[in-house]
Amino acid sequence: MIKLIALDLDGTLLNPDKKISDANKQAIHRAREAGVKIVLCTGRPLMGIKAYVDELDLLQAEDYSITYNGGLVQKNKTSEIISQKVLNYGQVVELYDLSKELNIPMNMLDLEFVYEPEYPEGRESLYKSLQSSSLPFVEKKIEDFQEQHAFNKVVFCIAPAVLDEAIAKIPADFYSKYSMMKSRPLLFEVMHPEVDKGNGIAALCDHLGITADEVMACGDEENDLAMLDFAGVSVAMGNAPDKIKERASFVTKTNGEDGVAHAIETFVFA
Repeated sequence: MIKLIALDLDGTLLNPDKKISDANKQAIHRAREAGVKIVLCTGRPLMGIKAYVDELDLLQAEDYSITYNGGLVQKNKTSEIISQKVLNYGQVVELYDLSKELNIPMNMLDLEFVYEPEYPEGRESLYKSLQSSSLPFVEKKIEDFQEQHAFNKVVFCIAPAVLDEAIAKIPADFYSKYSMMKSRPLLFEVMHPEVDKGNGIAALCDHLGITADEVMACGDEENDLAMLDFAGVSVAMGNAPDKIKERASFVTKTNGEDGVAHAIETFVFA
């Protein structure tokens, strides 16, 4: 029996116009009425998904979201933190030094701001263009932070061809020290080594007393793989790359064909 549904946003719950279709809304509403928890699971901060939380009315006392790719689990209504994994100042300095070696721009995020340190000449960050965060952007040099400052994630955001060339040059040991993943063609994210969407859902399930086999997860990108691996029912979108589909137990319709609603009807109400 499915007790919790974890939903990625872009490419999954959201259609190509970045909207939640009526069919998806209706299926989610029916699932909630049946007692199933609906949890948005995204790389964005909670403030960045507020419009979708409001639209789906996920504002009851026990409604949660998993943000920063699993690094932060919060209550939607109060922002109370259930689980959090962060990067420390020394790690961010190391990552900034790496960004300079790779000649690509870097941004850092905490719970309040997206920070803009000095970028390489002629290589501005494209992170603002994604509109993936409602957090304000603040220019601040790396050396101006206090050593106790905690960061939720670091992002490299630049044209896909430039980004791919840079990713290929990242030393292998960085992948053992951090959780690193490409979440969009132009976006590479770096977090605490224990952060992924699977661990975020696991932390929430532990809090709620829900087991993995009672979870359905829907996703379409590389940063969704960990939650697909965790969930008892793993659903890849019809628009997902083949490597994502191969890791899922079910392939639903595309995000433009109400794929989330189809998965809910198949596994919750069939």
